[in-house]
Amino acid sequence: MTPEETALVTEAKAAASAEDAAVSTSELTKRFGELVAVDRATLIVRKGEIFGLIGPNGAGKSTLIKMLTTLLPPTSGGATVAGYDVIRQPAKVRRHIGYVPQLLSVDGSLTGRENLLLSARLYGIPHAEQRPRIEQALATVGLGNAADHLVQRYSGGMIRRLEIAQSMLHHPAVLFMDEPTVGLDPVAREAVWAHVRQLREAFQTTMLMTTHYMEEAAELCDRIALIAHGRIAAVGSPAELTAQLGPGATLDDVFARLAGADMETEEGYRDVQRTRRAAREHG
Repeated sequence: MTPEETALVTEAKAAASAEDAAVSTSELTKRFGELVAVDRATLIVRKGEIFGLIGPNGAGKSTLIKMLTTLLPPTSGGATVAGYDVIRQPAKVRRHIGYVPQLLSVDGSLTGRENLLLSARLYGIPHAEQRPRIEQALATVGLGNAADHLVQRYSGGMIRRLEIAQSMLHHPAVLFMDEPTVGLDPVAREAVWAHVRQLREAFQTTMLMTTHYMEEAAELCDRIALIAHGRIAAVGSPAELTAQLGPGATLDDVFARLAGADMETEEGYRDVQRTRRAAREHG
């Protein structure tokens, strides 16, 4: 194959990848003064996949999510989400995404159904469609029997399922989840995982999530990007990443190899405070 033919094939593959992308970033960078929180991140998240971001505290995962959800403007580089540019078309990006933040995002003084009705109105869902969408969401996440109970009486797992349900009401093309099971016990985490799979199956939604639980990443994610010092250190399926270290390796081993030096130094008082506050609110 001539150099010209090779270039054409490479260009065709890149075009095909871009067309298949639900999320695409190119040299995406975020600086806070002298701190480079995200450093030239380039990746493609394919339509319909569950894509995980893993890395130590302070590695840049949440900052990357905030840029992709238009909550933070990039310093340089670019990104598209659901086909829309996060810098030039932020309103269109927001209309096509759902977002489940780390901290509590539902009102405990309202019932589950009332929270969903409020979200439906905020999303601008037509009045005639609100009730059927709410009923469908409640059934999908297994909260039909608790729909008219106050959320302050829900368990942590039920609260997280409600938050995921409200983020899916408008049928977003891409769902972002920042530490979706933080503070939950293993049984509650399993329940959330099951409902995430159901939602992906029902709506073919692309999901991009951050997590500190390696078993969660291995269980849920089609592919994973490991971030360290703001840079993407590795991308691949769980099997591909562990295969690089040899037989019997786990994602914990991959994490330790690529980001282990950060694990003891990156987490400070604010990180511990945030994590424990989230755990208490979801407890």
